[in-house]
Amino acid sequence: MPSRNRQVIAVVVLVPVLAALALWAFAWPASRIAPRDLPLGVAGPPSAVTEVEQRLESHEGAFELHRYADEAAARDAVEDRSVYGAVVVTPQGPELLTASAAGPAVAQFLQQAVARQAAAGGAQVKTVDVVPTPAADPRGGALSAAVLPLALAGIAAGAVVTLLGLRGIRAMIALLGASALVGVIAALIAHSWLGVLGGDWWAEASVLGLSTLAVGGAVAGLAALIGPAGTGIGAAVVMLLGNPFSGAASAPQMLPEPVGAIGQWLPPGAGTSLLRSVSFFDGAAGTGPALTLTWWAALGLGAVLLGNTLRTRKAGGESADDRRELSAVA
Repeated sequence: MPSRNRQVIAVVVLVPVLAALALWAFAWPASRIAPRDLPLGVAGPPSAVTEVEQRLESHEGAFELHRYADEAAARDAVEDRSVYGAVVVTPQGPELLTASAAGPAVAQFLQQAVARQAAAGGAQVKTVDVVPTPAADPRGGALSAAVLPLALAGIAAGAVVTLLGLRGIRAMIALLGASALVGVIAALIAHSWLGVLGGDWWAEASVLGLSTLAVGGAVAGLAALIGPAGTGIGAAVVMLLGNPFSGAASAPQMLPEPVGAIGQWLPPGAGTSLLRSVSFFDGAAGTGPALTLTWWAALGLGAVLLGNTLRTRKAGGESADDRRELSAVA
């Protein structure tokens, strides 16, 4: 079969396969959003707390319950991102503590679930948003929308470095510089202009830059090790797995298993979690995501250097072989 015909067949088959894969990756998790071991606190008198726990446990597998001595301890747990919310039993009735900044969709679900449980017992629930979203972004849409542009920026940085033939230290400097500039620009837009982030400006810029570097380093590193195909592989992993599995629009515990866990090991998910921590929770629960992004960036940059070293050695070996052949002819 002529090569042209094979190329046509490859395109006809490959494009639908990629479309089906993208549809599955984005639509399937979104259609299966529901709580799965969602950390939730319960506080109050022991007897009353036991009754609340029994009602919540009727949602089999939905909640991972944590008991606290009083409302102050439960509030601290919400602010530390140990739990997404807490039900506090008071003499006036049940009170729900939420943190919409950790995920507006989760806070809304908790309000509905706890309200139904309270209604079954003839009570009404008072809701207190302990860590609210910014007034400029009450539904958290801007933060979740930032995942795709940052991923694209990282992919673009890695692809451009590869296309320009930058190697070794020069490639590292280009990736570091581009990522730092992306972080500054993104912070200027999201924090200074739109007002959708509310933490330390430089910390946010650093997270945004590190998220970009983690993706850019991975794409450029794969390309340095295995050639141009590495760019496509890196981009596919980030776009088809990293973005839809990030939990940015809800929470990792709201996605089907093991999608939520996988997403937190990829740069988009780790970057989103870390950005929430530094923007709204003073860095609480940010160590894990920060280490994940750092590992991705370090491994990517290391692969860039390793690929350049291997290429240099290969070129040196070929040159030595050529010289020996010339000497033999002479």
